[in-house]
Amino acid sequence: METLALILAGGRGSRLDILSENRVKPSVPFAGKYRIIDFTLSNCSNSGIFNIAILTQYLPFSLNDHIGSGKPWDLDRRDSKVTLLQPHSDWYNGTADAVRKNIHYIEQSNSKYVLILSGDHIYKMDYRKMIDQHIESKADLTIACKVVDIKDAHRFGVLEADDKNKIFNFVEKPKDPKSNLASMGIYVFNTEVLLDQLRNNTIQDLDFGKHIIPGMIENMSVFAYKFYDYWQDVGTYDSYLQTNLELIETVDKIPLDMYDHNWKIYTKSEELPAVKVGSKALIRQALLSNGSIVAGHVERSVLSPGVIVHPLAKVSNSVLLNNVQIKAGAIVENCIIDKNTVVGENAMVGFGTDNTPNQENPGLLSSGITVLGKGIHVPKNMVIGRNCRIFRTADLEHVPDNIIRSGSTIR
Repeated sequence: METLALILAGGRGSRLDILSENRVKPSVPFAGKYRIIDFTLSNCSNSGIFNIAILTQYLPFSLNDHIGSGKPWDLDRRDSKVTLLQPHSDWYNGTADAVRKNIHYIEQSNSKYVLILSGDHIYKMDYRKMIDQHIESKADLTIACKVVDIKDAHRFGVLEADDKNKIFNFVEKPKDPKSNLASMGIYVFNTEVLLDQLRNNTIQDLDFGKHIIPGMIENMSVFAYKFYDYWQDVGTYDSYLQTNLELIETVDKIPLDMYDHNWKIYTKSEELPAVKVGSKALIRQALLSNGSIVAGHVERSVLSPGVIVHPLAKVSNSVLLNNVQIKAGAIVENCIIDKNTVVGENAMVGFGTDNTPNQENPGLLSSGITVLGKGIHVPKNMVIGRNCRIFRTADLEHVPDNIIRSGSTIR
């Protein structure tokens, strides 16, 4: 096969600490029935790329179970291949080191080009167009990039290119960016060029942005492929919630069309019955997944498979993952709630106007979002404020006064 796709899916997702406590970031559920990695896998399938290796590392079990033989993405055909590669001894110490530790797999692939992808971004992209530009420009390396707000550019690798898209400068996460053209972490290499770079670098924590790309720009042909459509990194609670909720905007405002029959997003789905809506339910701007039952009020929220919202319960501006139950009379606002959690009768979660940042880690939660881990039982009548982090190991049965104040962390 001419192109080998390598998907980097070993990231821990530390800023999504509760959601990634027992799963790798690309395996985090998203948009109801999907996982984050489904978008990259579907892009490969829709682009006609069926030779794929997924580089895993941290807690790979849920990801391995989700991908399996690759059937949902049409990767179980005779002329297709999906392989999950885990480190045999030492852990990966950088993005390029992860690829280097699997160099024999690349050598044996007989591919002409290697497409390197991240498994933790939300977007739709035809990789064939990028590969075509790579070939036409006779590049050694092509980097997908996107214009971002200059105030956010420091979070990315930032590049500068001439009017023919040839890159003449690249800095990884600069403190004072000179450009707002950000690398998307998507690369097309000529296979032999990539192999030479990996073989000739002895740096232990070898990274594409820090080491490989700056070195290649000096004496090789490195080009930019500009991408103008929707692309989102959901690596924080704010971006995760916001990106989920963007999908429920009115049809003319949806930034990412999930209903395009010409570019479907595939996933491994459970066999569940259709959505059931009660006679007194009230639903406004919501994304409901199979197996969910709504008898209460749901507004501007995303419900994953099997979620139950009982009578008189109210859910707003929230993302509820699989099999969450919101009992009668409970109120949930501005929350992300992981799988199998039960919010008891008349409890209030994410409640109030006190916007005290999370005291343990204000960098994670300061905008009012409260996050509940997997399998938690919130007692009836409990009040949980804003910017709270409740880990799956938390015992909430003996909380003083049945109140968890805004900014709290409970383990």
